[in-house]
Order: sequence, then structure tokens, then C-alpha cells
Amino acid sequence: MPTKKASVKNSVSKNSLPNLSMGTIFAMTFGFFGVNMAFSLQSSQMGRIFQTIGADPTKLGFFFILPPLAGMIVQPLIGKYSDRTWNKFGRRMPYLLIGAPIAALVMILLPNGGNFGLGFASVAALWFGAISVLFMDLSSNVCMQPFKMIIGDMVNEDQKDLAWSWQQSFSNLGGVLATILPFALTWFGVSNVAAKGTVPLSLRLAFYIGAGILLITAFYTIFSVHEYDPATYAGYHHIDVNAHKKSVSLWKLVKTAPKSFWEIFVVQIFNWFAFQYLCTYGTGAIAQNVWHTSNASSAGYQAAGNWFGIMTCVQSIAAVVWGFAVLSHTKPTQRKFWLRVSLILGGLGFVSIFFIHNQLLLIVPFVLIGIWYLTMQTQPLSLFTESLNGENEGAYLGLFNCGICLPQIIASLLSFVIFPMVGKSMPGMIAVAGGALLIGSLAVSVIHPSLSNKTEEEM
Repeated sequence: MPTKKASVKNSVSKNSLPNLSMGTIFAMTFGFFGVNMAFSLQSSQMGRIFQTIGADPTKLGFFFILPPLAGMIVQPLIGKYSDRTWNKFGRRMPYLLIGAPIAALVMILLPNGGNFGLGFASVAALWFGAISVLFMDLSSNVCMQPFKMIIGDMVNEDQKDLAWSWQQSFSNLGGVLATILPFALTWFGVSNVAAKGTVPLSLRLAFYIGAGILLITAFYTIFSVHEYDPATYAGYHHIDVNAHKKSVSLWKLVKTAPKSFWEIFVVQIFNWFAFQYLCTYGTGAIAQNVWHTSNASSAGYQAAGNWFGIMTCVQSIAAVVWGFAVLSHTKPTQRKFWLRVSLILGGLGFVSIFFIHNQLLLIVPFVLIGIWYLTMQTQPLSLFTESLNGENEGAYLGLFNCGICLPQIIASLLSFVIFPMVGKSMPGMIAVAGGALLIGSLAVSVIHPSLSNKTEEEM
């Protein structure tokens, strides 16, 4: 548990937050392991699930609008109201306590859209799937946001890159387990095929296991992390002890947001545009290029779905190694550099998928994508939180998430235009995503981080 006597080492921080023990940082970051199991199963398997129950590939963008739309609504509200919440469970933890059980329940329901006799490609089956995804994303966002906020609340600038990297590395380890589960269960003999319109047992079991792990890891964080009380928090951040009692509208916060909020948003457009197409078309691209099929009911397509899970696992392992080996040692002056490098590497990885028709060769682009994925999850947050002073921290992090969600919505809407333009080629859509990242690498120049720039001048 952090104490007021902890040593302070704040060469670039605006506050006097103490250094935290490695045990405390582990406790506040490890819980993301379970949360990302939910997101990874959703992102890597949602396209497969919807096509299995009969969704038209040309209309997949509709279903993928729902998760980011939920994030845009939920995360700013969770941030705003958790800024004003302090009770015996803490400030951010009460929301995790509510969100985790709901997310676990919806994870159990999501892959069962075809198992309730609703019919293949029926309106009822597709709406069941869509509503399940919506509620899963609502509850998962309620779980995810507290983990981000406690880093902003409790971690100083010297340890912030370490904390974000650990959090995202544990997140990616959760992704490793989530994405390898369907493949592993199939290898152990669990059926990976099912009746038309029904999700295979291997995939359903993966979601059930993910739900259990989400609950275990979330409760570990809830009972292990002891948040600062209002007086201690205000003292460390040098703000009014009653600041959390003031209600400020989200619109006013948007209007008075730090300049970096908008600068980083420009880059986030390209990052999350690409991510959305990876989730939507990844399985289909591999199925077309390697298994030469677009029939979602075929064994080849389901094998491609499992292989996309394995490639997402490769991506996650690469991200973990990159996070622990490189980004956990990043200095504020290096944040923009690594963000630009990751966009270039990620762009090259996406584009190369278009040309690869061999299973094993896909490992190379997914390693590059893993480096990009970890970096774009950490460095924008570090660059943005440099500009925050502790007031309305949760609300600003929630609003910052809109810069993640809005590009995904835009990408989904544009897919109705772009997909026909590339000849209804799913590998073509992945190549479009790669082009977006290469453009985004140029957009990094618009970011002018406050503390990082000051540190550069002092050096």
C-alpha cells in the first residue's frame, strides 16, 4: 500500500506523487489481464461470430459501430462521476466492482446467438448478437476505465511509462491467452465446427473461460489497490481538497482541454482507423489469402479464424516483449519518437498482409503490428497526461477515449464505401489500414507535449 513516506523522484512532474512499490504497480496493472481477455476475444472473434450466424460481409461495419459508440458514451461518464466518488471501496474501484460481473455475464451470452433457435441470418439472431456486443462493450468499458484512471491518480511522471507499459503488457498477455484458447481447445479435441448458424463449442468455451478470468483478476485489483483519500490526493496533486465536489460539464472540459488533447487526437484517427479494420477484416483476409475461401460456414474459414487468433497471440507476445524491453524504459523525451516508429512498423505490417499467402509468413507482419499496438496504447496516454494537473483527471481520460472510439465509428461508416472500391477484398481493406498508419506517422509532428518539451530544453 502506498504511504505518504514513500520517496519522491519527480524530475518532470507537476505534482509530488511518491514513487510506488513494484507490488503496488503490479496490483494496479495486472487486472488489465482479464479485461483484455474480454476485448481480445471480442475483437479477434466478433467478425467470425457474426459471419457464422449469417451476417453479410458487406454490412459488417454496422456491427462494429456499436462497441466504439458505447465507449464514447460510457467512458467520459465513468470518468466524470468517478472523479466525484469517494467511499469505503475507493474512488475508481466501485465502478470496477459493478462492471466486472456484468461483463462476465455478457461474455457468456455473446457467442450463443445461434444457439437459441433464432435461425441462420435471421433478424432476431443478428440483433441478439448486436445487442450482446453493445452490452459487452458497455460493461467492459466500465471495467477498463478505472484501471487507466488509477495510474493518472497515483503514478508520477518518472514511473508513468513503466505503469502504462506494464498495464498494456499484462493486457497483451491476456490477449495471448484469449486468442490462443480457440486454437488450443480445438487441438485438445473440442469441436471447431458446428451446425450452420451456430458458433463452434471451441469458441464458446473460450468465452466462458475468459469470463471467469475477468472476474478473478478484477477482484484481485479491487482488494489489492488502496486508493488515496481526498486529502492525500489533493496534497500530492497540489489542488483544493474540495475540488472533487465541483461539478464541471463535459462540454466545458472539452472547450478548455489542453492543446495536446487535440494534437494527439489527430494521430489517434489513423491509429484506431487501422485497428478497426484489423478487427473487422482480419479473419476474412487470412481466409481469402491462405485458405482461399470466403464461405463462413466452411472448415477452411473456421481454421482461418483460429489462425487469426494465433496471429493475434503472436501480436500480443511481440507487444509484451516490446513493452517490457523498450517502452518501460522510455524517457519523456522519447515518447514522440517511439510513437512515430511504431506507426511506420505497423503500417508496413498491415500492407504486407495483403501480399502474403503463407500461414507461417504471417508471423512477421503480426510482430510488427504488435509493436505498433503496444506503443499506440501507451505513448498517446503518457503524452496527454503530461498536461493534466489532477483535477477532472478521470473525465479527461474518458473524453480522451472519444479519440479512440470516434475513428472506429468513422472507419466502420467509410467501410460501406471503401469495401466495394477495393473489389470487396478483405485483404484490400487491411492494406488500406496500413496506408492510414503510414500517413499517421507523418501526423505525429503536430504533437507538442508540455513536459517532454520542457525536459528536452533543460537537457
